[in-house]
Amino acid sequence: MSDTLKLTESERVILRRSDPDLLEVEGVWEPGGKPPPKHLHPAQDEKFRVITGTLTARVGGVERELRQGDVLEIPAGAVHRMWNAGDVEARASWQTLPRGRTEEWFRAVHALHGDVEESGGGAPSPLAFAALLDEFDDVFRVAIAPQALIKPLVAGLGALGRSRGHSPGG
Repeated sequence: MSDTLKLTESERVILRRSDPDLLEVEGVWEPGGKPPPKHLHPAQDEKFRVITGTLTARVGGVERELRQGDVLEIPAGAVHRMWNAGDVEARASWQTLPRGRTEEWFRAVHALHGDVEESGGGAPSPLAFAALLDEFDDVFRVAIAPQALIKPLVAGLGALGRSRGHSPGG
């Protein structure tokens, strides 16, 4: 198993193992990346082990720099984000326990980027991304405001996105 999936302009994952109890990927972060939105995984833990380079992680408001060999464990429900602010590529072993629909989430995000590239580039449409967020609420939730505000907003925008032809995962 070695599919490579694009998650952002500066981040991709290489699938290494996928079974019900565990999804293991190798995360690759290009240099000078920007922090992703704060987010959480409601029912899954994550574990990162830095292979090369340096990653910056913010978990629960605490920021730290991770270097080769460092391990970071993120429990389900913890608000976090990780990026490469350095000037060389960073790689890490990244485990999600249990797998849930995380592999499907990664594939759907990758497909969304492919759709954007086919249509001439730029960033994914907010309505297309909202449709994805709504569909994969069990796997990934943005945490830029209280969930009591975010969940209905994402559901409404996701429904609008689907009504305009944005189908999660393709």
